[in-house]
Amino acid sequence: MRLNIKLWFATLATCAIGMTSAHASDIYPSRPIRLIVPYPPGGLADTFSRSLAKNIGDKLKQPVIIENKPGANQVIGVESALRAPADGYTLFLGSMTSLATNIGVYRQLPYDPIRDFSPVSSLFSSPLILTVRADLPAYNVEDLVTLARKNPGKTTYASLGDGGSLHLASELFSQAADIKLLRVPYKGSAQAINDVMGGNITMIFDAGSTVIPQVEGKRLRALAVTGDKPIPALPGIPSMKQAGYPSVDISVWWGLVVRSGTPKPIVDTLNKAVKATLASPEFAQPFVGYGLTIESSSPEQFGNFMREESKRWPTFMAKIGIQAQQ
Repeated sequence: MRLNIKLWFATLATCAIGMTSAHASDIYPSRPIRLIVPYPPGGLADTFSRSLAKNIGDKLKQPVIIENKPGANQVIGVESALRAPADGYTLFLGSMTSLATNIGVYRQLPYDPIRDFSPVSSLFSSPLILTVRADLPAYNVEDLVTLARKNPGKTTYASLGDGGSLHLASELFSQAADIKLLRVPYKGSAQAINDVMGGNITMIFDAGSTVIPQVEGKRLRALAVTGDKPIPALPGIPSMKQAGYPSVDISVWWGLVVRSGTPKPIVDTLNKAVKATLASPEFAQPFVGYGLTIESSSPEQFGNFMREESKRWPTFMAKIGIQAQQ
């Protein structure tokens, strides 16, 4: 009889937990959500995140509040996201850096992107644009290569952290053109772009939404776009392949993740809101002109992509001589 009573109470407790979990998922979200963006305000990721937050907040009937947590190659933002409960009220803007290349940057990375995060959806990807300050006597890629060869080790480029896409693009270019470039790291694009425009830095590879307004304002000069295709917003500007450097083929990607252990119904709710937002022409229109590819996915699809990238880029980084740090 005692065994039956214990079994009855155990069954009741299990049912109660299941009902509580299901009920919590049914009413999600019931309070504001925060979206941690591991970049300072003003760059492409921040701009996209603010538009995304407004739109998914409208769909979920709760405000989505941006929290900028830049620094340490996005590790500061990651650790902030992982300190939060796995309840869907803290989202993280993951990227190629935080979810893939950091594995090759640090020997002892304080998190595992595959183990510690649950994928929600892919968001967008972007080619990078090679730009220089407007008064630099370099009007195409070959001019820049010639300038760098005349000043070995004095031609500088801005990057956002070790092993990030801006770093990798510049190192790919350095190797492809057989030139020596001096790296200057920054926490965010805004300060880096200002220093390029001000003449403190020679060049930068960065996303279109960051550099194109400066190119249009004649404060920067665009020389090429990474990959094999030009973009509509920069007519007459060749791809790196067209410029003779096909190996400089890199784009940066972003996606939305939450802490591992977040209930699947909550992940699915977030995924539905993201898909509806990204499918809207009104949402996409301000970004596509800059060469961005905006595309959602299922959580499973983005999870598979994360796993592939987390293997691909650390291997690639080792091949081009980027050594993991302590």
